[in-house]
Amino acid sequence: MSDFAEVLAEFRRSDRVRALIRMVRKSYRGGSVKIMEVCGTHTMSIARFGIRSLLPGGIRLISGPGCPVCVTPAPFIDAAVEIAGKPRSVLLTFGDMMRVPGSGKTLEVRRAEGADVRVVYSPLDIVAMAEREPGKRFVFLSVGFETTTPGIALSVMEAERRALGNLSFLTANRLVIPAMEALCRSGDVAIDGFLCPGHVSVVIGSDAYRSIVRDFGIPCVVAGFEPVDILIAILALLRQIARRREGGSVEVENAYGRAVTGEGNLKAMEVMGKVFKVVDAEWRGIGVIPRSGLALGDEYAHMDALAVFGGELGSSHETAGRAAAARTGMSAGCRCGEVLRGVIVPPECPLFGKRCVPESPVGPCMVSSEGSCAAYYKYGSGEE
Repeated sequence: MSDFAEVLAEFRRSDRVRALIRMVRKSYRGGSVKIMEVCGTHTMSIARFGIRSLLPGGIRLISGPGCPVCVTPAPFIDAAVEIAGKPRSVLLTFGDMMRVPGSGKTLEVRRAEGADVRVVYSPLDIVAMAEREPGKRFVFLSVGFETTTPGIALSVMEAERRALGNLSFLTANRLVIPAMEALCRSGDVAIDGFLCPGHVSVVIGSDAYRSIVRDFGIPCVVAGFEPVDILIAILALLRQIARRREGGSVEVENAYGRAVTGEGNLKAMEVMGKVFKVVDAEWRGIGVIPRSGLALGDEYAHMDALAVFGGELGSSHETAGRAAAARTGMSAGCRCGEVLRGVIVPPECPLFGKRCVPESPVGPCMVSSEGSCAAYYKYGSGEE
């Protein structure tokens, strides 16, 4: 038996887990229940520990656009690939971005061709790199939700303090709440409850989800990432869903109180607000969501990579062109957009496990370790 199988078997034998499962089953009142997790780490934990197999058949756990790498639009990748090929340019990125497809080459391919593309593990590392090599032009791919954005904002402020004229930022940072609201409005899938992201909620606070409850009547529960955390949150959601179906009210509940507060991290949000401004933004596979993105504010606009390199970018950065690939961000036959909206599960895509595998991904959901397609491929559906 593998180490993972032993951990899974021990988890399922736990008396605490058995008690939780009994409570979950008792709280399930029948019918179809769709609970969406809005976090890639939740997606991986649910698949890894076989959470779906522990639930009654009528409960479906569906994945939303909780992987920032997956929703990064194709034109952003195209611009990064082109910038990486410019003289004296050094492109800095988190590792998950290396194999994300644009409408042409990936950063991995560009690096194999000789471009200076480096993987970093902290946004503060980029400031030191740019300072050590003043003769090169550094560009950092700024991608992520509210979890990583405060750290990136600090690196922008530090680069400005040190007057580093050779460091700029290509930004595709996104905000979680507007995306959740867009999913609720779209009507693509009837969401009965949201399993809200723990990492993001540390920053924005559990109170941020009140608009979802108020405007759409959908209960929200903030959850941690251990299997028991997720089961507790599912139990809380099922009780709220049952109450709503009987005409009762729903609310935001915080099942991750050891890390998340109602107000969140005010200092982190203050730093974000100083550096970034809220803008309309394109989400791969979803489209433009109003006020869902972050761009460098006026004080830091001179560090925007598109402004720095604008005169050097040619036809390969025609963001309004590229027709279907630029708008949907997907190759022909790829249904990552529907996966990201929770309309289908990964095995329903005709490319899943065939043309699209982790070693040779067609769509972004198979690239990132937090992508739902990658989770399904590695661990299976988890349903019995």
